Amino acid sequence: MKFIKAIFATSVLMAVSGAFAAGTGYSTYPLSMEKSLIGAEFTGITSSGGGVGVQGRFTQRVNSKFNYDAGIGISGGQRSSRIFAGADYELFPDYENQPKISLKSTIQNSKDFDRRVNSVSLAPTVSKGFSFWGEEAFPFIALPYAINLDSKASTYHTSFNVNVGITGKLPIEGYSNLIGMLEATVSVKDSFTGIFAGVSYPIN
Repeated sequence: MKFIKAIFATSVLMAVSGAFAAGTGYSTYPLSMEKSLIGAEFTGITSSGGGVGVQGRFTQRVNSKFNYDAGIGISGGQRSSRIFAGADYELFPDYENQPKISLKSTIQNSKDFDRRVNSVSLAPTVSKGFSFWGEEAFPFIALPYAINLDSKASTYHTSFNVNVGITGKLPIEGYSNLIGMLEATVSVKDSFTGIFAGVSYPIN
C-alpha cells in the first residue's frame, strides 16, 4: 500500500512539474467548520500565450458539505488577468475506502489575447486523504468543463481540462500551520496547460 501511495504522489508531482487555471484550489482540503484560508499562489502557463504570475485566493468552509472560494490574479504573457469565484458541494464524503466526490462550479472573468472572456465551468472532483511519510495529504483529480463567452466577438466556445493536484499541511518544522497546494491543469479541448503552487494560512 505504501508503494502505491508513493507512486501516486510521484505521478502527481511529475504532472505538476511538467505542466493553469483559477483551478480547483483548496476545495478538497478538509477545513474545520466555518474556517477560512487566505493565500498566495505562483502561476505559470506553459502553452500558447503563456507567462508566469501570481494570484490570491480566499477559501471559506460553510458547513460539512459546502465551501466557496474567490480570487484575483495577474500574469505575464497574453493571458494577463483574471477574477474568479467558485463553490464546491460534496456528494459523497471521504470515508474509509470511499473517496470524496464533489462538484465544483466556477465563474471567471479573464483577459486572454486582448479579449475579455467570461467563463462558467463545472468540475466533477475526486479526492482521498492519505498518509505520506507520516503526514496527511489529499491528492485529487478534477475534470472542469467550461463555456467561455468572448465579449468582444459575441461568440462562445467550450473547453475541457484535466486537473491533478495535492493539498496538505507543509511538512516543515515550525510551519505546520501553513497549508500547501500543487496543481496542474492539462488541456484536453480548446484550453491551456499550466501549473500553480500556493501556500495558505488558516484564519478564524
